Amino acid sequence: MKLNNKVALVTGASSGIGYATAVALAALGAKLILCARRADRLQELSDKLKSDYETSVHCIELDVTQALEVKKALSALPLEFSQIDILVNNAGLAAGLDTIVDAKIEDWDQMIDTNVKGLLYVTQAIMPAMLSRKTGHIVNIGSIAGHLVYPKGSVYCATKHAVKALSRAMKLECQGTGIRVTEVDPGLVETEFSLVRFKGDAERAKKVYASITAMKPEDIADAIAYCVTRPAHVCVAEITVNATEQAVQLV
Repeated sequence: MKLNNKVALVTGASSGIGYATAVALAALGAKLILCARRADRLQELSDKLKSDYETSVHCIELDVTQALEVKKALSALPLEFSQIDILVNNAGLAAGLDTIVDAKIEDWDQMIDTNVKGLLYVTQAIMPAMLSRKTGHIVNIGSIAGHLVYPKGSVYCATKHAVKALSRAMKLECQGTGIRVTEVDPGLVETEFSLVRFKGDAERAKKVYASITAMKPEDIADAIAYCVTRPAHVCVAEITVNATEQAVQLV
């Protein structure tokens, strides 16, 4: 199934899973709204998509933690992009790897503001139009951390548990409206995730992926593309994708 002329908005599109998802959806014929804080990277991606797939792209330099900024930006979209068919809530991060006693409060705030509140701000700005049209697809990027808790990851895991709860609540609220809600929960993916978590410590970040063949962002983009190209009467409610070498006992 192609996505010809459908409009897809991807948050956190400047790198990693967001970047790969934008490429995958463009390859299927979608028009893209790319959102992230790094405008230069967005422009580079936009140029690539236009060149490789001859698709329409609209870039928004956006910090999803800023509620008023989100509302203003998404209420002033150009006409060509104003009807959003697919929302991929991908923006998210981990900050620090510490016990609750030792963690920095600013790290907690950053994770909660981005992973939970940012997802809510963007969804609230877009969902009403989907409800009025009785069509649309919301994809929330969770994590296996939404199924379990690991040492020194308490707040990050809590935010991804929240994504799971919000995804299920959205599905209930959208029941009977024609809107689909999907949660995609990746395991270990080699992106800038660990570099961000460890505040730019490249050596420490590299060690995270040293003992396992981690997934690539394109692997998760593949899963997202599968979910959004099912027939209208089919909704993939939740999908977990792990690296083959990653043994995880999910609950």
